[in-house]
Amino acid sequence: MSERAGSGVPTGVSPSRARGRPALKRLALITLLASCAWAGWGLGQRNSEPRGSAQQQLHQQVEKEVGQLQDRLGRGAASAEDRRRLLSLLVGLARQAEAITLLEQMADQDPGRWSLRLLLADLRRNANDRSGAERELRQILNQDPGQIEALQRMALLQLEQGRGSEARTQLQGLHRQAQTPTLRPQALAIGLLLADLMQRQGDLPAAAQLNQQLSQQFPSDARPWLALALVRQQQGDGQASQRALVEARSRLGGQGAQRLDQVAVSWGLADLRGPSGAPARSAGPGAAAN
Repeated sequence: MSERAGSGVPTGVSPSRARGRPALKRLALITLLASCAWAGWGLGQRNSEPRGSAQQQLHQQVEKEVGQLQDRLGRGAASAEDRRRLLSLLVGLARQAEAITLLEQMADQDPGRWSLRLLLADLRRNANDRSGAERELRQILNQDPGQIEALQRMALLQLEQGRGSEARTQLQGLHRQAQTPTLRPQALAIGLLLADLMQRQGDLPAAAQLNQQLSQQFPSDARPWLALALVRQQQGDGQASQRALVEARSRLGGQGAQRLDQVAVSWGLADLRGPSGAPARSAGPGAAAN
């Protein structure tokens, strides 16, 4: 990968093009997972002629349903399902201010549902209200400091505001706590998030070192090896990236391994399988560290 200037940017590649590559490679796995669903949706769209009038009619129906649900809500007769349906429609129509108002009410009425507060933070961030988004996330983290989805969003917000060092310090503290006095499962998710933040900051050696540590602490999990493969690819070390992917593949099975083969091809790496079609043999826990 070549997101940032430095050793990871090959000679002859412009910085603007280099910065765009990590995002594409980070999306490779997600793109593969979504491809089948997208293809099916595309086939369905071909049979939706005439498109203009049908879309206009659908929009009118949705607007009518929104009005009915809002009327029911105003009369105090809306059920929980009505609120969820109204929220979904408002978000789909990009009526963010109304969606935020409704979601605030829902989150206050059901404070134990983190998903509502997380969605509220997402909507505020999309509306360019970063301080409001951070406020929502802190409500979650004050009750559960290790809530990983809230930590992910908080780190992103802080990074966007030029506060990456603050996010890194917080995550490092949480990661130490998750390993003291004994290693706990939370250390993996927090460690992966911290390594990703290091990578986004351009500190590739630190990110690689942490991913290697996680691969040793959680030897049966493929995620540290996948993260390490991304770092090695960004550093321009295709062979080390391929070795890390082989380690990850040996910990996956079925469709996961097949998708990983496709990712390797998209990165211009050799086939992760051996000559017989079986997975290439792992050379041991430290094989991809170098």
